Amino acid sequence: MTARATLLAAAEAVVAPDVSAPAGCVIGIEVDGERTVATAGLAAPERGGAPMRRSTRHDLASVSKVVGTTTALHRLASMGELSFDHPVVEFVPSFGGAADTSIRDLLQHRAGLWEWQPLYLAPDSDPFDAMDALPLRYPPRAERHYSDLGFITLGRVVAAVAGMPLGAAVDELVARPLGLRTLGYGPVDGDVATSAMGDDAERRMVATGHPYPVFWPADAFAWRTAPVNGVADDGNCFHAFGGVAGHAGLFGSIDDLLDAATALSRADDDTELWNPAITADVFAAGSDPGQALGWRRRELLVRGERLPLLWHPGFTGCAVGFVPGRSIAVAFASNRLLATEPKPTDVHWRHALDALASILSTQE
Repeated sequence: MTARATLLAAAEAVVAPDVSAPAGCVIGIEVDGERTVATAGLAAPERGGAPMRRSTRHDLASVSKVVGTTTALHRLASMGELSFDHPVVEFVPSFGGAADTSIRDLLQHRAGLWEWQPLYLAPDSDPFDAMDALPLRYPPRAERHYSDLGFITLGRVVAAVAGMPLGAAVDELVARPLGLRTLGYGPVDGDVATSAMGDDAERRMVATGHPYPVFWPADAFAWRTAPVNGVADDGNCFHAFGGVAGHAGLFGSIDDLLDAATALSRADDDTELWNPAITADVFAAGSDPGQALGWRRRELLVRGERLPLLWHPGFTGCAVGFVPGRSIAVAFASNRLLATEPKPTDVHWRHALDALASILSTQE
């Protein structure tokens, strides 16, 4: 079976009729400079059934954490502008965590911060002020707790060190040097996948206090009830930060994700952009299983060889990954939240990883 046939079969399996199936998806891989992309289903069902295309842009959700914020910090560290062990308060003096919390602690999700809070519900307060005033949820550096608030803070670090707003900094440090033609913060229009049907997910989180208790009631908050297309699905990003934040908000095509992942897989070949020692630090396994700096780590088993895969998922149904030093990249995007009973992104991502492993296994 050809690489394209393998990817197409995987994409069609993702959207096969089922209560958990996304309306559409796209899967792409690049191996040693050979790129293959396959699409299936619809990008925007409410817009006359617009098909999913290779050019369709997607709300990358938490993939923004790595392609945007982590990669910008990787560049800044390579340029000598910061160290991952610098205290966060050196760049964000109002930071509300422990005074000795480092950039590394935030990248490893070990700063003890709350995982999430609806900052847009904080009364009469700037959302950054509301976040900085929160008490710690866990002892600093005791264990890993994945935190949106930590990456919102890292976005502030990027902006402070770069001396420009976060959106401009990501464009200057990541999109332009890597040649990413569509990557950027919303709003965007045109060929864009619909990411959700309003604020239903966060509305439930606030109403139930699950999975995290919240500090503020919703009262008469104006929740979105229409399809979300071209603006960030994430509530804090959209309602609190105007669509630009360190944890979410970027849009991009499957080719942009592959371009970014491929560049990182070959980082040691481009010392003008990346310092090899910094790259090794970013990609190394951290204190907690499956976590590097910003990126997650897992193994990809190919013909008995265990390849380290740096990767990250996004809530809307996107994911990206690469094998350092091997010129292997994989990306996936879908509108999983449009399903009647959505499955986690990781479940759909397995189709992309299985397809990649199959393709690699058939190569000489």
